[in-house]
Amino acid sequence: MSTRTETDFTHIDPDLYAKAFELLDPAPEPVAPAAPAAPAPVSFILAAPPVRLTGGVEKTLTDALAFLDTHGWAKHRLIHPEGARCSIGALRAAAGARNDAYRDAGNLLLDEARQQHGKQWESIPSWNDAHSGAQVRSVWEAAIRRAHHMNI
Repeated sequence: MSTRTETDFTHIDPDLYAKAFELLDPAPEPVAPAAPAAPAPVSFILAAPPVRLTGGVEKTLTDALAFLDTHGWAKHRLIHPEGARCSIGALRAAAGARNDAYRDAGNLLLDEARQQHGKQWESIPSWNDAHSGAQVRSVWEAAIRRAHHMNI
């Protein structure tokens, strides 16, 4: 069995197809190459401040100290009925959960407390309860500076 295929196609001029496609999808206008941009002067590059992101530990410590400034600082209890908190309570409020930033911020805060007030402190609450507000704030500020310099 043989199959014969007959086509009744009329020959079309290929230039006509090319013209039709050009009308449907015109080629973009040729763009002159842009002149290369002048390099930035060295003084501009050196004057630009470095981009630095705040680390999780620094942010947690900063937010916790801001919480203490706003709601008050307390001794001998995690949360005072009027909203004030002790240092560990402020850390928990700032971190939102017991995550890595919370743990690392607490370790850094306790380490700074030990540097300023002696190695005998085994926990943040015991240190917090044994010191004045000014002494506690001094430790917080030093811990924030250390976190900043450590970029954590």
